[in-house]
Amino acid sequence: MPRIAIVVLAGTDGPSNLGRAVNALETATEAVEAGDDLRLVFDGAGTQWIGAFADPEHRYHDLYAEVKPHITGACQYCANAYGVKPAVVDEGIPLLKEHRGHPSLRGLVADGFGVLTF
Repeated sequence: MPRIAIVVLAGTDGPSNLGRAVNALETATEAVEAGDDLRLVFDGAGTQWIGAFADPEHRYHDLYAEVKPHITGACQYCANAYGVKPAVVDEGIPLLKEHRGHPSLRGLVADGFGVLTF
């Protein structure tokens, strides 16, 4: 069984970043359907997507809701820096801070995960 870590780094500005974020969610659904060991992490400007996708009016809300149970967490430092910590907390997404307030991507690699960034 593949071990896949998907990291969403693209922010909410512009249609190309929306495409990246949606591609990350689509890749996550494929991994879930295949029974892969999945970690889905929102980091950097990507932390902005949690509040955006959580809005039931967002056109990709249903896709987000489908993978939400598989979200490992969001970067604590970046959620603070981008002013989205309240939205992350409201969604019940864990704040990750393993390395200086950020998620440890190295830790994922050390645990045998292939890391895909979007």
